[in-house]
Amino acid sequence: EEKILCRYPQYYAATKLYRNIKAHRRPDGDGKGGTYFGATGSGKSFTMLFLTRLLMKSVDFASPTIVLITDRTDLDDQLSSLFVAGKGYIGDEMVVSVESREHLRQLLKGRNSGGVFLTTIHKFTEDTELLTNRNNVICISDEAHRSQINLDQKVRITEKGVKRTFGFAKYLHDSLPNATYVGFTGTPIDATLDVFGQVVDAYTITESVADEITVRIVYEGRAAKVLLDNAKLKEIEEYYAKCAEEGASEYQIEESKKANAQMNMILGDPDRIKALADDFVKHYEKRVNEGATVTGKAMFVSSSRIIAWDFYRAVIALRPEWAEIKVCEEGAELSEREKKEIKPMERIKMIMTRGKDDPKEMYDLLGIKDYRKELDRQFKNGKSNFKIAIVVDMWLTGFDVPFLDTIYIDKPIRRHNLIQTISRVNRRFEGKEKGLVVDYIGIKSQMNQALAQYSKTDSSNFEEIEQSIVVVKDHLDLLAKMFHKFDKTPYSSGSPLEQLHCLNMAAEFAMLTDKQEKRFMYLVKRLKAAYDICCGSDAFSREERDHIHFYLAVRSIVFKLTRGNAPDTARMNAKVREMIREALKSDGVEEIFKMGEDGGREYDLFDEDYLAKIEKIKLPNTKIKILQQLLARAIDDFKKINKIKGIDFAKKFKALVERYNERKEQNVLVSEVLEEFTDEIFDLIGALKKEKESFADLGIDLEEKAFYDILKALTHKYDFEYPEDKLLHLAKEVKTVVNDKARYTDWSQRDDIQAELKADLIILLAENGYPPVDRDEVYKEIFEQAENFKRFQSTGV
Repeated sequence: EEKILCRYPQYYAATKLYRNIKAHRRPDGDGKGGTYFGATGSGKSFTMLFLTRLLMKSVDFASPTIVLITDRTDLDDQLSSLFVAGKGYIGDEMVVSVESREHLRQLLKGRNSGGVFLTTIHKFTEDTELLTNRNNVICISDEAHRSQINLDQKVRITEKGVKRTFGFAKYLHDSLPNATYVGFTGTPIDATLDVFGQVVDAYTITESVADEITVRIVYEGRAAKVLLDNAKLKEIEEYYAKCAEEGASEYQIEESKKANAQMNMILGDPDRIKALADDFVKHYEKRVNEGATVTGKAMFVSSSRIIAWDFYRAVIALRPEWAEIKVCEEGAELSEREKKEIKPMERIKMIMTRGKDDPKEMYDLLGIKDYRKELDRQFKNGKSNFKIAIVVDMWLTGFDVPFLDTIYIDKPIRRHNLIQTISRVNRRFEGKEKGLVVDYIGIKSQMNQALAQYSKTDSSNFEEIEQSIVVVKDHLDLLAKMFHKFDKTPYSSGSPLEQLHCLNMAAEFAMLTDKQEKRFMYLVKRLKAAYDICCGSDAFSREERDHIHFYLAVRSIVFKLTRGNAPDTARMNAKVREMIREALKSDGVEEIFKMGEDGGREYDLFDEDYLAKIEKIKLPNTKIKILQQLLARAIDDFKKINKIKGIDFAKKFKALVERYNERKEQNVLVSEVLEEFTDEIFDLIGALKKEKESFADLGIDLEEKAFYDILKALTHKYDFEYPEDKLLHLAKEVKTVVNDKARYTDWSQRDDIQAELKADLIILLAENGYPPVDRDEVYKEIFEQAENFKRFQSTGV
């Protein structure tokens, strides 16, 4: 018979939490029973069991009802097994794993005391009715750093109006309003302390290793050394400066810089996946052959399901025998019992749920929920042939395999999630001295920061929430002063459509002037950053929270209206990503920055029906922003086919916008001024449309028109006359010369071809009597136009 003894950190944690719950329980207390910060792998589940016994045996609590809450089904199953086995120890035979919210309601109905009920947080969204208002209910939350702290509301804006939803934790607290809440976590964050109260006791990673409860974690970096060319970095900054000149707003550029700084660094480039698989196979086999791993169990963490699938296939291509089903690990002798427990299986498996769009082969390999449970059991058996688990999100928390000693990480993971992940290899097992983390992505800095944060015992290590509360309230005050003439009442008391109209009018108000728009966006950005830290605090009234979400919703509308200015954020991201790719220098395993593409719908600005729809928009500032966005895109597209004229239109557009932004303060709300600016934009759109079609009137094609415009512009610049008919003929001849050279796919990169083109152009100009102006300038303009046109023509633009 197995006996479980309470370790000293578990004893201290359980007794301290018991005293704190007693001091904070409702109705006299605030219901915040406290947070326990215990190192991952140090036995928090047993600490919960010991705490439950103390509460159940307590005369003061008179047999309370305990609700144990996790955020994942597999964690719920683990706790359920432990508590069902410990019924007698707890002192209550009613230990039930709850199937649904209705099931929990029936269990609580008519019950005044006792009972231990295990459930997942997600069941609390099934409805929002009160479950019980008793105050002798204790809610104990496992992994209290994720969905169990989300008390805040979310505002969704649709064409049907405004819809408000709340986090799982809000529904839980509304269902059990008088309960006392206790949080267990290995990685507490500010919001954890907000919901459950301050850290009552802590047992850190450092202490756990020193007490030999867990093993030390060793890091091995195998990511490629990736260097960014400094010249390319300078070029990127110059590109952003150019974007600003062309009309991109400051916060667009800032958002683009932020997006590119936080890009998912490792994605499924085929060459990289191949190199990664090759390195993994060699590294894994070397460890097995040298006896450096206890049972050969390893976990590989991929950044996405499809990349995991590609990696799996790349590994199997190198080691097809790993996909062969075998009874057990090579050389193992099985007892009769083990023959029943161990199932024939492949060496390497993917641990993921199925997706309806998965390739058939992948879909068949993944299996259903019961099959994943079997994989769980087999991976936890040292003699099973199942040795390598490829995961994305599953098995990264609450999954304990004591003899797992190697985890390969190929996924960007931050702070508390990273600690949870690497702790999969810190469990103690006979013959296991350390857990190895193999880094393929460059998480060392994040890992060091996380280990430093979660190795400290005092709660002062966590950011001060009070400071964030002050910042939020200060910014609410500043925004209230900005909006003191605006009526926000419909947002809080109107129908969903009235709320939507109020938000649109507020966006219109925020965009009255360029200065006001920038100030508004800056203030709301600061507000959101602070609110993200302290959103779980009780310091804000319902009215204050409504105001916060009002400003956040308005900001999202303004951002969408301005994001298309020349160029929009998505275009900046795409361009910078391309520049970063060019700058990357890697050896072996390649790391690639990649952003999601802008899959938004494209509109034809010159379509009369579409322009008519814009004309009907009643909000003048909104209409102006949309027109600016669309015209900027149209000019940008025109530059791709006629660079010199595109730049000319860009200058006209810029001057028009600057004149509008610099209008006098007393003219901000004058409708005539707004209408005049709108009319000028429509006039510019008409002129651009006419220019795009002008080549037909001249009897030349689109590309010839671009060369014609270059030659024409130089006659104005150098003040000389050249007959129109000869100009048209020369433009056609220039195109012929350019096309002759451009038949080579790499023509724009070859010095010899460029030299020939320059010589041919000089001869052509001389033969046609074109005045001997700066021939280098003529060549430069024609070459850039030709290169520009051919490049975008080849990409289908």
